[in-house]
Amino acid sequence: MIRVVVVDDEALIRSGLRMLIEREPDLELAGEAADGAAALELIRRERPDVALLDLRMPGLDGLAALRAIAADPQLRGTRAVVVTTFETDENVFAALDAGAAGFVLKDAEPAELIRAVRVVAGGEALLSPSVTRRVIARFGGTGGPPVDLGALTEREREVAAWVATGRSNDEIAAALAVSPATIRTHVGRAMLKLNARDRAQLAVYAIRAGLTVNPPR
Repeated sequence: MIRVVVVDDEALIRSGLRMLIEREPDLELAGEAADGAAALELIRRERPDVALLDLRMPGLDGLAALRAIAADPQLRGTRAVVVTTFETDENVFAALDAGAAGFVLKDAEPAELIRAVRVVAGGEALLSPSVTRRVIARFGGTGGPPVDLGALTEREREVAAWVATGRSNDEIAAALAVSPATIRTHVGRAMLKLNARDRAQLAVYAIRAGLTVNPPR
């Protein structure tokens, strides 16, 4: 069972997310909060698998809450999906830098949000296609700080490039004709060697380094 908390200052949004979660047999609502401070208290008490987190809230906002979650060793098991109306570059990159494992817009299809919960609970990252394009536009090619991938094997570099496309382990495994377990191993080793906090950060590193899938898909 995947335990989820919902954090949003709008009661109507919280109600909608609660209904989505409660109708899924493998998801369980662990609680709700209307601001960042209450969210941190809730998350520290309940230790959920996933936190659905709004960015703009009164008092402690979503970004500050994200940073607090990422900085607390006891909350390593909680992964955050940002659910917001705003898709500006500033919000996207600030959220990723603060530790978000997923980024979904509030006008997304319900199935996309539920998929985000399951994907990040499984240890992967999920960015909507438009968010991925923004990351590539900002960090692709020579843009952004340089990243040294010299410690990675050729296969790890290849898998990191696939991670940067936003595909899941199962999808990458199918493309490379190997098992998902093999892909998980390569992803884990690449993250360890690059000291990447999570899969989303590995994707950013791969994009900064200019890694591409060959052949492109």
